[in-house]
Amino acid sequence: MSDPRPSLLEPQAQRELLTAALPAELSFERSLAGQAAAVPEHDRLRVLQLNLGKLCNMQCSHCHVDAGPHQGHTQMGDAVVDACITAIERLRPAVLDLTGGAPELHPRFRDLIRAARQRGCHVIDRCNLTVLLLPALSDLVGFLAEHQVEVVASLPQPEETSTDAQRGDGTWEASIEALRRLNANGYGQGQSERQLTLMSNPCGTQLQQLTACDEVRWKRKLEEKAGVQFDRLIGLNNMPIARFLQQLQADGHVNCYLKLLQGAFNPGALAGLMCRDTLSVAADGSIYDCDFNQMLDLPLSGGADIRSIDLEHWKAQPIRWGNHCFGCTAGQGSSCAGATA
Repeated sequence: MSDPRPSLLEPQAQRELLTAALPAELSFERSLAGQAAAVPEHDRLRVLQLNLGKLCNMQCSHCHVDAGPHQGHTQMGDAVVDACITAIERLRPAVLDLTGGAPELHPRFRDLIRAARQRGCHVIDRCNLTVLLLPALSDLVGFLAEHQVEVVASLPQPEETSTDAQRGDGTWEASIEALRRLNANGYGQGQSERQLTLMSNPCGTQLQQLTACDEVRWKRKLEEKAGVQFDRLIGLNNMPIARFLQQLQADGHVNCYLKLLQGAFNPGALAGLMCRDTLSVAADGSIYDCDFNQMLDLPLSGGADIRSIDLEHWKAQPIRWGNHCFGCTAGQGSSCAGATA
């Protein structure tokens, strides 16, 4: 069945829509300029994040990547994969972060994990959970456990109704089954070498507001409802990019949501922004400050790609900003590692 939604706006049109949503005096760059502290810069490279392509077995309504089963043509080619492995040697990141789409669907997903672990990197698999149930990947959980890969798994809420509303009917049951398989392989049991992190995102235009009490509540609910455990809970604000921006536009809420984010701007979130210590690599080898800039086609200043970038060049480039950056600095702050403030 064809997708009934209208085609997504091109990245430039998305940037223009986000710029027009706020008056110039309320723009993100103006908000940065009004801070007494220095504008955040690249610091120490800690994370090399690879977006292996937009192919996914799911098609979630809030996805900022526009991932789905129709995106097979976007997968990272072998030459770029090899260049990324070489870059691990050159850049020496502490963490290799594999994302997508569903990164597990890339044919060289395991090659990258082996290469990174051999070079001493901690590896993160950003997993939608349901992909672990595909028959072709029946041995993947065991592989992840063997190589001590941290699984950061998407689960919007600790109950069925809201999870299925965001991610499709049946997602809750499939996610719980995947969590059971992870638990059976040592994940979620308090072992640092098999860490299971759940990532939540709020419904609609609410801001993420997780507390330590929420983690306790999630753990209790999931244990009582489904007998599953996890180690850590983090949250992510819904980013006004791609499908979520498309929904905001259809509902006439782009301006309202940007004003909400801008009004919740928290200077305390700036120091922990992931763009300060992360290099984001696209499937074609081009490089960005973060995955969100990648989706809006805002490449790293100064050019270069994963084949040629070095630490000195990366550190010398200013971070590229836009009004979407309010999504990472609203309230508690928001990043691939959770809250930043």
